[in-house]
Amino acid sequence: MKKNILFVSTLMVSFFSNSQLFTDDFEGYGLGDYIGSNSSDWTTWSGTEGGSEDVQTTDVEANSGVHSLYFLGQSGGGPQDVILDFGQQYNDGVFTYESAFFIKSGKTGYFNFQGTSAPGTTWAMNCNFANGEITIDDGVSSSLAVGSYTEEQWVTLRIEANLSTGRWQASADGECFGVWANSINNVASLDLFPLETSEFFVDDVMYDHTSYTPAELNASVAGFSLGGRIAGTFKSPTVTVSNAGSEPLTSFDVSIDIYGYTYTESVSGVNVLAGQTYDVVYSTPLEIFPGVHNATATVSNVNGGSDGDATDDDACLIADHVIPAPGKVVVGEEGTGTWCPWCVRGTVFMDRFENEFGPYWAGIAVHNGDPMVVADYDSSLGALISGYPSALVDRGSDVDPSGMDGDFFERLKTAPTALISNVSTWDAQTRELQVTVEADFQSVADNNWKLACVLTEDGVTGTDSGYDQANAYAGGGNGEMGGYELLPSPVPAADMVYDHVARAIQPSFDGDPNSFPATVNSGEQHSVTFTFTLPAEWDENKIHVIGMLIDNNGRIDNAGKSTIFSNTGVQELTNSSFRMYPNPSNEVSFIEATFDNSEVLVTMIDMAGKEVASKNYGNVAVGSKLPINTLSLESGVYLVRLSMNGVVMTQRLIVE
Repeated sequence: MKKNILFVSTLMVSFFSNSQLFTDDFEGYGLGDYIGSNSSDWTTWSGTEGGSEDVQTTDVEANSGVHSLYFLGQSGGGPQDVILDFGQQYNDGVFTYESAFFIKSGKTGYFNFQGTSAPGTTWAMNCNFANGEITIDDGVSSSLAVGSYTEEQWVTLRIEANLSTGRWQASADGECFGVWANSINNVASLDLFPLETSEFFVDDVMYDHTSYTPAELNASVAGFSLGGRIAGTFKSPTVTVSNAGSEPLTSFDVSIDIYGYTYTESVSGVNVLAGQTYDVVYSTPLEIFPGVHNATATVSNVNGGSDGDATDDDACLIADHVIPAPGKVVVGEEGTGTWCPWCVRGTVFMDRFENEFGPYWAGIAVHNGDPMVVADYDSSLGALISGYPSALVDRGSDVDPSGMDGDFFERLKTAPTALISNVSTWDAQTRELQVTVEADFQSVADNNWKLACVLTEDGVTGTDSGYDQANAYAGGGNGEMGGYELLPSPVPAADMVYDHVARAIQPSFDGDPNSFPATVNSGEQHSVTFTFTLPAEWDENKIHVIGMLIDNNGRIDNAGKSTIFSNTGVQELTNSSFRMYPNPSNEVSFIEATFDNSEVLVTMIDMAGKEVASKNYGNVAVGSKLPINTLSLESGVYLVRLSMNGVVMTQRLIVE
């Protein structure tokens, strides 16, 4: 088990009262009672009580006593959708919520806080239980806090939200696992809703509220991030310091304790006024070590001394750093449409995933009901999702785009059955693109597995009204959303640029049924070539090619992502005309080829299609070996392109 963070017990203790505003252990109901029909506090989303939207007590599991609530998601989620009204909208002071959850094996759990009295207006916070992880988001930033739980065991979750300062904290079984600055700082009700994959029990629900009086000088750590969760990468941590007092903050130090070391940054010459925040981005990136680590961030030396409230000087974080499976690229398919006002959330999170996880991530925005629709792709994806926006990670369970993190990291750790690479031949005259998707099998498969190829385009624009983007975040009433809160609804087409847009899929959503023979052994390579003709309005320089391996259950096992190399008349080959060793590489690999005093150019490209290194070796003599320095590269799979005598040869290199 992870060790306890000792400072947790100090957080906001002085603000707690000896009794709570509301508690319910469900012992006062009869077995099988609908709680909405038997309580003045509980109701349902629609207000219809005592039916399928309501929830009944059970004695199958209980955290205390003999009764609890049982939630089971049906197709599309629900129909249970239970509301606990907090009696009013709280927008200041300290609000505390606590309840116990029991998640069934292989299933998920979910709840949210509604920010206004009328459900469906503002989601203040979302909490997902899946794959042993508790992930919290505010609909703007995902994975604000990440904790852990054990399936088939009760876990008590506690949320402590200082609505006056915007500092929220989460703990599981008394262990702090996250502190963050929430974008919505008002709460009005609890919404318990089982997703399609959900099966869980809830017991011992409590909430409370107390007033908060700030100190005059008070620097608060409102959250911090190490900058990433992928082991082996180097990231710059960020510590968010909030002025929770009335005096301006002019200088302070922040320190992060992790891996047995303390890393400190000093800030001076600033003027952070009351209610403002300041993000301290570390000037020197830290290496992300594998495994689970406790971390704390502390603010000190505030304006040259101590501030007036030590209870919010610390923030906790449990960092679960993931080691990616070699060669793994995760696919995220998002259902979206310009008509959908909440779909700007998907736009923001798809961009975030591309920016943070590009080498390991292939994002596809599948449009519905607008000028960018691909009909067969849209209809196939639409049959697997419950609404818009929605997302499938490697064609797993339907999730909101803001909640893709848990599935992404779980899939990133999963070793693929085959490594996937794409080799493109582009004819600029005919605009014909041939893509050969190759699968290099690492374990056995059969002819029920399939290959498919998707083209996406960035920077898509249009002029007619179909490109106007409906925007639920206009005016800021539903919180921040990547700048969309500053834009109108709809956002005019002239102001919209769409990325990751699905342009074509071949041969179908399900893939080519003739991709492989009846038996495929480890070490074998098989490929399928797909031919596309690109319309003139598509920009070939902004096209991404995504080759996908689909398993015998319809899930995406692995993918390869590349761009079109617009070098007309140059042949792209994947043969054995050169070899690299060692492969995988730790520090350096060598290229051997039939050199003949010709000029040789070697380029390395990551799986996002970005050039990461290039070197012209000049005229290379017969018998030479060319070194490739991989020490500075992040772990992952790269394409090594060797250009010589008008021929371009491409092979994969794994960097560990």
